Amino acid sequence: MAQFNGDTRKEGLLGSGLGKAMRNKRYIFWFWLLNLTLAEFGTSAFRKSAHAILDHSSYAQGLVHGFDLSIMIELFARPEFGTMAAASMSAFYFAFVFFLAAAIFLPGVFQGYASTYRLPREDFFRACGRNLWRFIRLLFLSGIVMGIVTGLLFALHGVLERKASESTNELLAPEVRYGGLLIIFLIMAVFRIWFDLAEADIVLNDQRAVRKSMAAAFRHTFRSLGRLLVSYVVTAIVAAIFLVGGIWLWMRIVPSESVLGAFLMAQLILLLLLIPRFWQRGIVVSYWQQYMLVPLAPPIVVIPPPPPVVPQPVPVIPTPIPPAPEPSGS
Repeated sequence: MAQFNGDTRKEGLLGSGLGKAMRNKRYIFWFWLLNLTLAEFGTSAFRKSAHAILDHSSYAQGLVHGFDLSIMIELFARPEFGTMAAASMSAFYFAFVFFLAAAIFLPGVFQGYASTYRLPREDFFRACGRNLWRFIRLLFLSGIVMGIVTGLLFALHGVLERKASESTNELLAPEVRYGGLLIIFLIMAVFRIWFDLAEADIVLNDQRAVRKSMAAAFRHTFRSLGRLLVSYVVTAIVAAIFLVGGIWLWMRIVPSESVLGAFLMAQLILLLLLIPRFWQRGIVVSYWQQYMLVPLAPPIVVIPPPPPVVPQPVPVIPTPIPPAPEPSGS
């Protein structure tokens, strides 16, 4: 069992969470490698269909030396390409495999973030196996809850946007559109915090009852909503900077005909986008250690009372009896 670091109260959530993520950079790399490997298998059907047509067509130059949308649409419309469902089905299969792999390996990540030393391989996989079924149940419940909430929020957003478009105020529609999207983002961030804390509590508290971890995480989410939400928004902004900056560099320095350059830049962006997500997991582990960890009571040493002192009996010294006086003669 990993030893938990209790010296995190002196640091903020952002700093301590980032420190945990950077001390365990290998988790980010392995998840990126797992994603790359599964993506290779997931795009095999599409790649096979595209090769069968483009290898024998002059239209391939429009995709090799840049990106031509009209050629891509014509490629999809060719009968020998097949249906889009057949070409994309393997991608959905391997996306599910990645989802399952995340459920398997994330408990080990939480255990490694909470330990005060480099977590051995045996302890990592032991944490993964012990919490697998708990994580599957939690991810299933979170998918249902967040799916329902997202659907309701976007349905309400659509109604408000239609009402705003009927107004004579021309600025009302874009304000409602972008303001509604911002509110949806903040609400979904709160749900993300809730379930991330539940994941941390399941692993670090070794909690078998998922509902208890969800209840504890729900209470702490709203008890410290300001700190946690600000931390998650900051990490989301960092992710947006990585994405926008990466795309800008891609357009500036990668030639349109360079397939290798495009591949390397895309993988660099994906690797950088994993950092904020693992940073968020470091944040919830730091919060759990500071506010949700139940400290163990120090052992109470019972000192037995000393045995009662039995007073020693005082020796009785007999008083000598003086001899009787001799009778005098008559």
